[in-house]
Parts: sequence; structure tokens; C-alpha cells
Amino acid sequence: MSIKILVLYYSRHGSTQALARQIARGIESIPDCEAVLRTVEDITPHGEPIEPIVTLTELRECDGLALGSPVWFGNMSGSMKHFWDSTTPLWLNGDLIDKPACVFTSSSSLHGGQETTQQTMMLPLLHHGMMILGIPYSEPLLHTTQSGGTPYGASSTGHSASLTKDEMELAQKLGKRLAKVAIKQKEVQL
Repeated sequence: MSIKILVLYYSRHGSTQALARQIARGIESIPDCEAVLRTVEDITPHGEPIEPIVTLTELRECDGLALGSPVWFGNMSGSMKHFWDSTTPLWLNGDLIDKPACVFTSSSSLHGGQETTQQTMMLPLLHHGMMILGIPYSEPLLHTTQSGGTPYGASSTGHSASLTKDEMELAQKLGKRLAKVAIKQKEVQL
């Protein structure tokens, strides 16, 4: 059984991209799981996209979703919101119902709005009927990290595209959890 998990993100300065790549590493550490890295169209272009632009078909056909955006005033980026506003056809068909999903974010400061941004990214996923996964408090790093990481999902702080060891590990663990749940969900559907 092959599992494809879409790691969909928007990144302006590289931190969210770095998290996406760590989540992908976690996903691909689980046998038969593939991470498909994609981005969204930039509504305020600032250069060539780092990854291919996602299509609605790729979203419809994925077995799970990791969704990431930098913090923009405590919210997801305008480009990411614009993409989700285009997903009405998938919503009408119920194409994403019961698929597992998680969220991740980056901010330039510790109190920049990470958790509210993660919550705003969860809202369209809930409307689509997806199952939201976070990082449970049974994960010891949540109790000791001095940088990113929340029970809502993976995160990073600071302007640098370099992640701390804790941020990398928490992102990988979130990717592994998403992959394991995606496998279980696909087995139920078979």
C-alpha cells in the first residue's frame, strides 16, 4: 500500500520551508509513505516558487495533509488563504472528509501569533471534514523546548531558516504521526 501525503506550505523567508522539509523527513521515515512538497501561488510575487504549485487534483488525491504558513498578524498568509478559498469544489464533493491533517507555522518572534495562526489554518480543514492532529503532550520535548513547538503543531521562531534541534525533532515527529494515521485511515477504507 502506497501513502501520499501532501506537505503544502507557503514560505517567504525559508523558515516554513525548513519545517516542511523536516515534516517530510518524518513522513518518509515510515515505510511506504511519500511526502509530496507543494506550495501555493503567491498573490504578491517576490520570486520564483521553491516547489511546484499545488493543484486541486493533488489535494483531492492525497492520503493526508501537512499545511504550513508563516505567521501574518496571527493568521495564515494571504496566499494560503486565497488557495483555500478556491477549494469549494472539493468541499461540495466531500473529497477531504476523514483524511488526517496537521498544521505548522513559523514566526519572527516567540509571541508572534503561532498558535492563532495554527488555529486559523485548522478552520478550513475542519470545514472540509478532515481529522486534525497535533503534537500530544506525551511528547517530552513539548515540556522542555525553548523555541518552537506547540500542541497545535510544529513551529519555529526567529528570522533564520535554520531550525533548532527541538524544532526539527518535533516537526519530524509530527510527520511520523501524520503518516501512521494516514496508513490506518487507508486500511479502514480498503
